[in-house]
Order: sequence, then structure tokens, then C-alpha cells
Amino acid sequence: MGETNESRVERARREVSPRKLQKQMAIASAVCTVFGREGYARASVDALAAAAGVSTRTLYNHFPGGKAQLFQTVVTWTSSEVRDAQLARLRAVLDPERPPHPDDLERDLVSLARAFTGLMTDYANHFALVRHIHAEADHVPPEVLRAWLEAGPGPVGRALTEAMTQLEDAGLLNLHGDPALAASHFSALTAHQIVQTTHYGVMPLPADQTDRLITGAVAAFLRAYGAR
Repeated sequence: MGETNESRVERARREVSPRKLQKQMAIASAVCTVFGREGYARASVDALAAAAGVSTRTLYNHFPGGKAQLFQTVVTWTSSEVRDAQLARLRAVLDPERPPHPDDLERDLVSLARAFTGLMTDYANHFALVRHIHAEADHVPPEVLRAWLEAGPGPVGRALTEAMTQLEDAGLLNLHGDPALAASHFSALTAHQIVQTTHYGVMPLPADQTDRLITGAVAAFLRAYGAR
């Protein structure tokens, strides 16, 4: 049986030298704005190669899987950056070694939501990619979607679930037996309307409107999950 395209890509990754890896990351960095502007389906290999300042032949030499592999590289790389930033903010606001005082819980959850939504401005190129992923999910290869989820949303969701569990253990929340669902509700309540209204940060809201949405969302979350 012949080697599949996916297995060729994986073999190529294992054989990458440090110098070639550096060139691959330079190409990935250069094409990030093209994918963010055009999306996956519309971005042509010619346009991607031009943005990276290389020939299409050179692009395929570095990314044998073509546009799909290149997009997966960009999405995984930027997702990892955002994931690390989110986890750092989560640890800074909700230190597992020092649970907040009950009177400070709402304040701390508001701070966490502000920190998370603020990343849309700090990592605009990444969230442009995410916007296109959601808009054209039926055109993005399934392995790319899986790579994105495994690199970013998955680990962050698990870390937020753990943080919620620790707050419950400290007597600050009642998660009703489903910490993962509570974490999902927190993310949805505090981010969904801002994401939709700003189109993933493209059209930022005034600070007072953002604060109103976040504080209202946290208040709603605590009405559902606050310890009685």
C-alpha cells in the first residue's frame, strides 16, 4: 500500500533540520496575515508563496502537504502562543495555592474574563484565523481542526475546568457535578457576545461597554454556580 499524504507530512516533520525548521517558521510567519485576510479556502498557494518571498516549489519543499500543512502549522503555532498567554493569566488571577476570599471571587472572575477577552487585541492575527475557521469549517481539513483544538482550546478548557473545581473545593462555587460544563458556561457567558459584536476583535467596543458585558456575564455565572 502506498504512503498516504498525511504519513508523508509526518515523516517530513520528523526529518526537519534546525535550519529548515527556521525557514519553515519564517514562511509560516509571513503567510499568517494572508490566511487571516483571505481565510483557508480563498488563499492561493501562489499568494502564500509571494507573501513569504519564495517560489511555490520552495514552499512545497518545506511543506509537502501544501496549503493544508502550512495552514495547520500557522494555526498550531499561533494557538500555542495564545494558549500559553491564557494559562499564564489564569494562574495569575486564580492561584490554586491561594483561593480568593469569598468577597473577592466576583472581582477575580471579572479580571479573568477581561484578561481572556483582551487577548483578541494582543493576538489579532491568531483570532483572524479563528474567525475564518468558524466561518469555513466545512472547507478546513479535519486534521487541521483537530490540531487547532489540541493546541489551544483543549488545554485551556481543561485548565479552566480544574480552576473551577478548585474554587468549588474551597467552598466558593457549586458546579452541580459538572465542572467542565461550568467552565464552558463561564467562557460562553463572558466572551460570546464580545466575540460576536467585535468580530473577534476587529471592531473593538468602548471600554465601558466591554466592562458592562463582562460584569453582567460574571454576575449571571455566579447566580447559576455561586455557593449557597
